[in-house]
Amino acid sequence: MLATALMDRHRHNLVLLARFGLVGVSGVLVNLLTLIAVKRLGPGFEEVVLPLPFGEFNLRWYHLYSTAAFLVANLWNFQLNRNWAFGSTRHAKWRREYLPFLAVGLAGQVVGLVVLTALLHPHSPLSLPTTVLDDSTGLRTRLYWAQLIVIALVTPLSFVFNKIWTFAAVRTHHRDLADPLHPGAS
Repeated sequence: MLATALMDRHRHNLVLLARFGLVGVSGVLVNLLTLIAVKRLGPGFEEVVLPLPFGEFNLRWYHLYSTAAFLVANLWNFQLNRNWAFGSTRHAKWRREYLPFLAVGLAGQVVGLVVLTALLHPHSPLSLPTTVLDDSTGLRTRLYWAQLIVIALVTPLSFVFNKIWTFAAVRTHHRDLADPLHPGAS
């Protein structure tokens, strides 16, 4: 009884989450393909780009590769979410929605870069094992697995913030985009 009531109440959110998830799956593929491309075009992913003072942590190529992959996938995900998941294309200017979407994504990317560093730094207690992931083949590349872990951790937060902030303003001003099961809700 309680489960049925909760399902009825949150069906629209579950549909949005499912659509957001499908867009996210395609975004993961775009992210990884971009990551593979920039990794192949650039120097070794663990090489230092910029030494940082006060410690052994540095800006490394994997930080830049991950950020490039994020930017491409973020734009891809935004366009699909805007057109399909949240259906706001006709109701808001592209830039008005993209800037908050990008801001949410950048916040997630900052968190992701910290996690990525923890997974790839050799002295981190969370460092991925080099015995199995020895970077000898694509499936054994630590950078790719670390990126997948980052995406898995950041995606749920991204969904919540984008639903609440990025696309909510459009639904508030356009009732036809509100939850069809609960006309008073958005």
